[in-house]
Parts: sequence; structure tokens; C-alpha cells
Amino acid sequence: MSWYKRERPSVLTEKKRDMPEGLWWKCDECGATIHRKQLEDHLYTCPSCGNHFRISPQKYFEILFDGEKFEEFDANLRSADPLHFVDTKRYVDRINSTIKKTGLNDACRNAVGKISGRETVISAMDFGFIGGSMGSVVGEKVARAIDKSLALKAPLVVISQSGGARMMEAALSLMQMAKTSARLTRLHKAGIPYISLLTDPTTGGVTASFSMLGDFNLAEPGALIGFAGPRVIKETIRRELPNGFQRAEFLQEHGFVDKIVPRRELKETLSQLFDLVCD
Repeated sequence: MSWYKRERPSVLTEKKRDMPEGLWWKCDECGATIHRKQLEDHLYTCPSCGNHFRISPQKYFEILFDGEKFEEFDANLRSADPLHFVDTKRYVDRINSTIKKTGLNDACRNAVGKISGRETVISAMDFGFIGGSMGSVVGEKVARAIDKSLALKAPLVVISQSGGARMMEAALSLMQMAKTSARLTRLHKAGIPYISLLTDPTTGGVTASFSMLGDFNLAEPGALIGFAGPRVIKETIRRELPNGFQRAEFLQEHGFVDKIVPRRELKETLSQLFDLVCD
């Protein structure tokens, strides 16, 4: 399928890269050369310009949970291949190779631990697993995180990092939008707070469902947030888009994001919000 082969990088990946594995890294924003230890000390943000590198759920858990202590749950869920989907390779082969490469079973991890002494459930997505795309497993894991939050009467934090719905699962993927949104209604009726953190990128069906339904919608600086990408929109409406279109700062200015929170301030901000809304 020729549409799947791109000759140029996607707008979702051409600007920001995942957290580097080498000893040195160059910031895509300001060009600064950063030592890995310095990057770790700044929670994987550029010390010169504040650019936020993409990080895994594991890193978010370590940053947010007290003493880096947490218990992961529902870690063994894996995607099936009910449609026997094939593009440049079989979907089942793509899943297996990605599992082998990343060590993850899918693009979402759930954990429970304490943030500033308060028991909290976190569901975090990983762009490194097929672009963080939302298939049946991601939808089920977000739903189970909501159930865990209800059972524990603990606040829920969902960290979105996704290119959108997983095309290899077609309607089964799109069903997760309704499933997660409906499940969040139970959380709202129970009076349990839900905080959504939008990171780079948060797009497609994830944006159109649970990621924008938080009691508080937070975002990391510079995160790309939207439904369709800016390139697609520009080519569709044939107009120039405003500067910073679909970046976190633009969305905050237009009322779609409540607060932009640098990663170094995230734990403190969550604690303050919990103190405001939890019994």
C-alpha cells in the first residue's frame, strides 16, 4: 500500500525525538549539545531552552511517584489480529517485532503508587510503540485504570502521547473512543478527579476522546495537540495556519488547555490540584 510509505518524515516525528540512548544529544530546538547526565538531572528537558524530549511511561512513573515506588498492573495484555491486517507487513509481525524492540506489550502502561503521600493511578502512553497508537489494548488499559481508580477511590492521571487510533484495528480501535469516554462518566459521577496530561504528540482519536475530558487538562510546553495534523489541515483548507497552531501554548490561549506545566513542576502541580479537589 503506497500511502503507507512516506518519502518525508511525518509532522508527528520530524521535530521531536524520543529520549536519546547515547552519551550526548543535540537539542532540535536550540542546537545545544547535552550530556546524558545533565539531561537526566533536568528530567529530560533541554537546560538551555526548555525543550521537552519524549520520555517513556517508566520515566514518568519515576518522576511522579514518591520514592520511584509503584505497582504496575495489567501489564500482560497484548493485541490480537482479528482483521488479519496486512500493509507492508502483517500486523501480527509488526506487533511481535515492536514488542521485541521495546520490551513493552503495547503502547500503554498502568501503575498505582503515591504522589505526595496520596494514592494515585496513572495510565501513561508510549510513542515508541507503533506511534503510541490506540488499539483495543490501549483502550482496555485506560478503561481498567479508570476501574482501578474507582475501586481505590484514588485520583486518576492519564498521560497521552499518541498519533491517534491504530489503523490496523479499524473499527475496533475507534470503539475505544466511546468505551473510554463512557467509563470516565462513572469516575465523574463518583466525584473522583481525573487529570489529563497532554504531551508531544497528542492527536487523532486520543484527542477526540479521553485526553480532552479531564477535570483539568494540562500540557507540557510545546506539545503538538490536535485531531488532524497541521499539514493535513493546511492542505485541506488551503490556507496558511497561525504561528504555533496546535501547540500547547496556542491551545491554552484558545481555552482548550487549562495550564501548561513544565516537567520539573508536574508533581507539585498534581499535588496542589489533588489538595483542591480531593476530600
